[in-house]
Amino acid sequence: MVRLHGTCDERFGEVRDALAESLAKDDVGASVAVYVHGRPVADLWGGYADADRTVAWDRDTITNVWSTTKTMIALCALILADRGELDLDAPLVRYWPEFGAADVRVRHVLSHTAGLPVWDTPITLGDLGDSPKATALLAAQTPRWTPGEIGCYHALTQGFLLGEVVRRITGRSIGAFFAAEVAGPLGADFHIGLPDDHHHRVAPSLAPPGGMTVPPPTELFDAVPNPEFVPEDTNTAAWRRAEIPSGAGYGNARSVAAVQSVLSSGGTVGGVRLLSRAGCERALEEQYHGLDYGLGVSMRYGLGYGISGRNCFWGGMGGSLVFNDFDAGLTVAYAMNQMLDAIVGDGRGMTMVAAAYGGLG
Repeated sequence: MVRLHGTCDERFGEVRDALAESLAKDDVGASVAVYVHGRPVADLWGGYADADRTVAWDRDTITNVWSTTKTMIALCALILADRGELDLDAPLVRYWPEFGAADVRVRHVLSHTAGLPVWDTPITLGDLGDSPKATALLAAQTPRWTPGEIGCYHALTQGFLLGEVVRRITGRSIGAFFAAEVAGPLGADFHIGLPDDHHHRVAPSLAPPGGMTVPPPTELFDAVPNPEFVPEDTNTAAWRRAEIPSGAGYGNARSVAAVQSVLSSGGTVGGVRLLSRAGCERALEEQYHGLDYGLGVSMRYGLGYGISGRNCFWGGMGGSLVFNDFDAGLTVAYAMNQMLDAIVGDGRGMTMVAAAYGGLG
């Protein structure tokens, strides 16, 4: 019998059952959270924080949610746009004069159509902790395609591009802006750049059995990963404290859902307003619909999110996920330490989403 902890409205018992089943099958440790109209209705966790199953996954256990972090930086951009400080249709060069490609716009970065999916210059894992170097290389790079025309997942570069724009506007790194303007006001335990005094709470990423498969080449894109690394390489203090805005955010399902439910609740959670309702709706503005030449699958990209109808979502390498349904006022988040070999989702997270819909019925 898998023992779960936390709270769950009885209407959402299917969510509790889904997490228990996942922990009995694929997961080592995991958490799931559901918000409806900005109010938590399920906050559950269980399993273990380590591969040897000796350390319990606790209420305050956090883990790297990989590219689910992209939803956090997208929200930062939407907030600045809502305040009138960032024009999502503006070229990056308006805010970043050293940026060389005059036709790359902020919305291209948010929708993975900027034509800068990887660094052309070989870099190391350590270079990801050197934001000035990483951003300078991108500023000097020529887009591979006409910006806005080709979708190709910017797995790591998106965060550095958007992060530098945020820094030029606010004078703060995107991790510092997020902490002060989003996580802090909401009381959300999510971090982009994790202080050392939180490292003891981290459940290390557990690589998929057999490793992670790189997407096969597509007609336009066949690049060797740059930098090359495996998940085990990132279970270090240096990776945790570095601000890697596209893929090194630390939190759990509760904190992910608390932040992202801002969108599904019309901009306000717990009495804290971060966005106007119109500002939330901007996430659903379609920017690209077609084959993503990096992922090798068809995608619809809004402003910072994958979109489907009036839903927006994104997930992280290995399995984490957040899903927002604007009409239902629903947000579901799932975070775990055991990664599976799936770049675009392995089904666990969507099982939690389906279970949450059962509670709405």
